[in-house]
Amino acid sequence: MRDLLEECRQWRDKNLRFAIARVVDVEGSGPREPGAAMAVAQDGQVIGSVSGGCVEGAVVSEALAILAGDASPRVVTFGYSDDEAFAVGLTCGGIIHLFIQPADTLIAPITDNTDILESLTQHHRAHTPAVLATVIDGPNVGASMLVSPDNPTLGSLGNAELDRVVARDALGELEAGTTGVRHYGPSGQTTPEDLLDTPTVKVFVESFAPPPQMWIFGAVDFTAALARVAKVLGYRVTVCDAREIFATRRRFPMADNVVVSWPGQLFEQLGDTLGPRDAVCILTHDAKFDVPAVKGALATRAGYIGVMGSRKTHNKRLERLAEAGVTSPADLDRLMSPIGLDLGARTPEETAISICAEIIAKRTGRTAPSLRDGQGPIHTN
Repeated sequence: MRDLLEECRQWRDKNLRFAIARVVDVEGSGPREPGAAMAVAQDGQVIGSVSGGCVEGAVVSEALAILAGDASPRVVTFGYSDDEAFAVGLTCGGIIHLFIQPADTLIAPITDNTDILESLTQHHRAHTPAVLATVIDGPNVGASMLVSPDNPTLGSLGNAELDRVVARDALGELEAGTTGVRHYGPSGQTTPEDLLDTPTVKVFVESFAPPPQMWIFGAVDFTAALARVAKVLGYRVTVCDAREIFATRRRFPMADNVVVSWPGQLFEQLGDTLGPRDAVCILTHDAKFDVPAVKGALATRAGYIGVMGSRKTHNKRLERLAEAGVTSPADLDRLMSPIGLDLGARTPEETAISICAEIIAKRTGRTAPSLRDGQGPIHTN
């Protein structure tokens, strides 16, 4: 959805009506995750993708029918079938559920000519979090509400109590960076006994969390390679080194920020912005730099903390950390060192891939051969 915002604004400004199709649920092996979106203008223009090409044609037809008034906003489902596998079916064998609606509720002025689409765009530009909640089944299908921390809620789902409960739950989804369908009663009922004899309202809660951050400490060749791979994966990359001659924009043009600073200063200023989706990678071998970097990282909620070095180097680092007061087994267990998966990586580029692969495996809870958990030399002849 975030990739469509700017062009959708242009359509709005041209008074060109359009519909938005969003993946709201996936069963089995779906081609795109919930939140994948496609917009269809009334003149036939199309942006975005909901299936990588499998069912796009059928979705365009549905969207145009809704814009023409021949169909209502609704959830449509596409799955695999032998007869239609290469027509409107999914060759991957999964099932996707899409909600298709005209964008009218998103572009209707709410206050001072501000609409949900415009506000969502501003959040995206400023890298601030927001959640879009949309009724996809039940009363007021298509009603939308934008929720963001420390800001008034925009829009309504049609019931004040439902708005309150969904806004509360939406902030929880935002904290976790998750997107999905939640079930309520018409007045926000959530407990099973309340919902037993009550019509269900299905609300699609879509988190627009800022891009995950990766902080890389040490302006070395491995840093440049890691920053490039991290950008491909969607990270907002910060490179930090206290040596002004090395920490330059010219050496790291792919980074979003290049900071000349000691680690402690950066963590004091911005450490509270790191959360479970973020990563800290410490690629130095200088005790004056990597010990404060590790201490600073452990004081944050960063989901991944990786430290480069051999097993011998890391053992010495643990001694220095103990001298600095870092002795908690729980803290030390957060450190992934030697850094990366055991892929036999040698070059900076291969090492960058092994690090990012480890970050992905840790985030998804998959068991993978981390170098930290192995024995013997990292590199073999």
